[in-house]
Amino acid sequence: MCNMTTTAEAVDNLKQYATRIEQLARDLGLDYYPVDFELVPNNFMMEIAVYGLPVRMHHWSFGVRYIHQLIRQGMGHSRIFEVMFPGDPCRAYLVNGNTLPENTLVTAHVLGHADFAKNNHLFAHFMEMAGGHILEQAAARAHRIETAIQDFGQERVEAVLDAALALEPHIDINRELHRPLYPLEPPKAKEEPTLDQFQQRFRQLPGEKLHALHTGSKRVSIPPQPEYDLLWFIANYAPEMEGWERDIFLAVREESFYFYPVFACQIMNEGWASYWHARLLREADFLPHDLYLSAIKAHSDVVRPYAAERQLALAVNPYHLGFSMWEDIIEKHGLETARRIVKEEDDFGFIRNYLTKDLIEKLELFVYEARDDGDIRIAENGVHAVHEAILAPKFNYGAPRIAANHLHVDGSLQLVHDHQSDGRGVDLSRAERVLEYIGRVWRRPVTLHTVGERGEARVVTSKRL
Repeated sequence: MCNMTTTAEAVDNLKQYATRIEQLARDLGLDYYPVDFELVPNNFMMEIAVYGLPVRMHHWSFGVRYIHQLIRQGMGHSRIFEVMFPGDPCRAYLVNGNTLPENTLVTAHVLGHADFAKNNHLFAHFMEMAGGHILEQAAARAHRIETAIQDFGQERVEAVLDAALALEPHIDINRELHRPLYPLEPPKAKEEPTLDQFQQRFRQLPGEKLHALHTGSKRVSIPPQPEYDLLWFIANYAPEMEGWERDIFLAVREESFYFYPVFACQIMNEGWASYWHARLLREADFLPHDLYLSAIKAHSDVVRPYAAERQLALAVNPYHLGFSMWEDIIEKHGLETARRIVKEEDDFGFIRNYLTKDLIEKLELFVYEARDDGDIRIAENGVHAVHEAILAPKFNYGAPRIAANHLHVDGSLQLVHDHQSDGRGVDLSRAERVLEYIGRVWRRPVTLHTVGERGEARVVTSKRL
């Protein structure tokens, strides 16, 4: 058997297996939009994984990520089997350097992803807002940015991308993708009650009429309440932002909305896809026995809980955790209950509701702490502690919870860090750098009220006016 899926025979065999696996998936009740599979070389897959999309806006930060991924792959710490983009149709990219058994497994894995993406409420909601053709939309946005580079120069466009991509996680997922601007008029005051004779005479006393006029004419506050969608706010309210700059901010924002369900459901999604690729391979009696054994070996490598040579892993493998949880749920409650959970939950509800004490003990999950001398010790393995340790990096897209709090009359902007909600300070040097990026596009002073990593109150100000 050929080691790579590059020969005509291997590609033809993969197509035949994929067709029959898809039919088996339908027979077992999987429900998904059509999936377009494409075999690509490893370097192209690396670019997709780093950029997040096959065609996307160019920026120096993606080059840094590419080098980092290349080093990890060269050291054997990271290997990309596939990338799947939800939509109608879904787009799946497989590496032609994978073996035929590996790509057979990956085909079944992708179908699990496709089923999850169509039926999960978060994926469905964001797809309804953003549309089901992300690849074409991203390519069109990338083309507009290339045109902007030609019209306004690399340096100006890159400065805007610096700011937009630095704020990439700062969206408000509880608001709509396409939302109106703030109302121009303040809320109307409630109709005053009818005044009795004494009240009427009191209102006619010197100074009372003037006081009433002043209290009734308030300036509209922007934002009217703390605004956590910083990309949207800056795109719409920056005092001197040009149209092409706003377009870049809104493009980054739309892609961030698209990626959020993938981020927020990673454990559920990878676990569901792993459960189904294992089940589909097990029930695919048309697969050659040696191919099946090789594919199951690949499955074991994907969902193993340990690092190399059974060293204890200090990071959660989402494939292993999700796969173990879905097996436990289906064994105890049945497939229909699992499908309801797929529809209703994200990782927050999934972990808090279904990662039980017994399963934590079985999977040997714990919270650890590193001592100053380099030793690692188990700090806690209680249910709540394990849940929050897994979920803490996922809160607010993994970013500090920061809101635009007040737009002053002179155009300066005040940002406030809601550190009590996300329970942490910020890296002040990084915050200063991000504020410099924002200052370039805001073109007025920008301040951030926050706390440092030790909880001390700090105010960071952009130097660029």
